[in-house]
Amino acid sequence: MMNTKVLFIGVLLFVGLHKVNAQVKATDSGGDVQKVQPKIMVIPYVKEGEDLRTILEADVNKRICITKIKESFDNRGFTTVDFVAKLKAAKDNNVFTSNNQTDIKSQIIQMSGADVYVQAEVNVDKGQNGTEVRLILTAYESSTGNSLSNKVGNSGRWFSDDIAKMATKAVDQISEDFLNVMQTKFTDIVNNGKSIIIDVSIDPSSSYNLSSEMGPDGLPLSDLLEIWMEESSYKNNYHIQGTTDLKMIFDDVKIPLIDQSTGKNYQPNRFALEIWKFLKSPKVGLTNVGKEIKGNTVYITIK
Repeated sequence: MMNTKVLFIGVLLFVGLHKVNAQVKATDSGGDVQKVQPKIMVIPYVKEGEDLRTILEADVNKRICITKIKESFDNRGFTTVDFVAKLKAAKDNNVFTSNNQTDIKSQIIQMSGADVYVQAEVNVDKGQNGTEVRLILTAYESSTGNSLSNKVGNSGRWFSDDIAKMATKAVDQISEDFLNVMQTKFTDIVNNGKSIIIDVSIDPSSSYNLSSEMGPDGLPLSDLLEIWMEESSYKNNYHIQGTTDLKMIFDDVKIPLIDQSTGKNYQPNRFALEIWKFLKSPKVGLTNVGKEIKGNTVYITIK
């Protein structure tokens, strides 16, 4: 059972996560989750050809806007993570292993410990009719990349160069609605788990297919997988997109938000490991199983 307590004090908004008892072994490590508060990190949007590691160094207006967005979240009671500080720490510790922008972003998000990251696209338009700051904010759940909220705000035209005031105006215009929608989605994840995709495929060289009768009971492999998924998904919540002899896709599998043994986010790779262990157990008897995780999708290959 999961009891979630949400306290609203003025404009302060906190999520309390109390005792969580997962229903099955794969999502229950046997411990209790202490109260946790979701943390948010605001990161700049990167266009093609831009580098997430240097984008703020090159544009003071974007630095100002990112700071104002973070301050707005701080003022509403959310715990925030400083993107610039995490970026500096990553550079100092030589964390980055490639120049791929997707990898760089995922590495910063992972080391930040943030539950939610907010991607902020900032446009400062200067013209004869004045200057306008336009913001596009999109919130994502960190471990799966699923969208939680998105809003567009603008400052209106000002005959001024005070970017800080215009950024504050644009943020204030949308922050309350943005955070309320994000909070609703986050609370749903707390109560019902977060969604991932499980893609099971048969390697062309494999002597098995999903109709192969496996394990002591001689059940088809696809049925063994579905029975396991029913028992192992969070609150037994999953959906099958389709099954053939060579492919089986679970397009909406719920896993818990919190790992009960550590109090940290329960990552998709943990669930992938449970599937891998099941397929190699005596209940199934496979000897060669591959697994790969990309974002919120787990790829299982039976070889």
